[in-house]
Amino acid sequence: MSYYIIFFLGLGLSLLAQILVQASFSRYSKKAARSGYTGFTTARRLLDEKGLSAVRVERVAGHLTDHFSPRENIMRLSDSTYGSASIAAIGVAAHETGHAVQHKENFLPNKIRSALLLPANLGSQAGPLLAIFGLMMQSSMGDMLLQIGIILFGASVLFFLVTLPVEFDASRRALAMIRETGVLTAEELKGARSVLRAAALTYVASALTAVLYLLRYIGLANSRRRR
Repeated sequence: MSYYIIFFLGLGLSLLAQILVQASFSRYSKKAARSGYTGFTTARRLLDEKGLSAVRVERVAGHLTDHFSPRENIMRLSDSTYGSASIAAIGVAAHETGHAVQHKENFLPNKIRSALLLPANLGSQAGPLLAIFGLMMQSSMGDMLLQIGIILFGASVLFFLVTLPVEFDASRRALAMIRETGVLTAEELKGARSVLRAAALTYVASALTAVLYLLRYIGLANSRRRR
């Protein structure tokens, strides 16, 4: 029963976060910025002013698929951001610029997050499987698999937790850059802040869900040892 409670709680949090993101982005994607800046021109100006002229800005297919790739030194803006002159598009483009600045300045949480990427990918896929197989096996081998599964999944949970300060900081930098350059007015800046706050909730929901699952696995392991 506790498994289903955690599952539906995590699902509910994720759905709520997605609904808030879509609602906020939809609202402010319909409001054009007075400056006339698009997602692309915003990113290009902010990058250039931060000494990141070497970072290329490209269009990528999809909706809210925006991301910065430090390995390629490329910022990719989605179809809903790249050519749009909306408040939402400017906020998203500035947020991705924040990630580029983090990379340039060797922002410590960002470096930790990058180092955890491969272990987290492995842990998120193999961890739960090993834990479940371990629970099914009533033997010392099962105990070992359960412990290994918990450790691997713990790496993915740590990744989710470290992601929070990385994303919050990128949004903080984004709003500061927008304010400094005047790309948005003070009133329009409130809209960009609303979009970024809603987006941050998705990361909070993912982290909380991962923590709940990890606590569930640890609780099962402790219960098994007591038996």
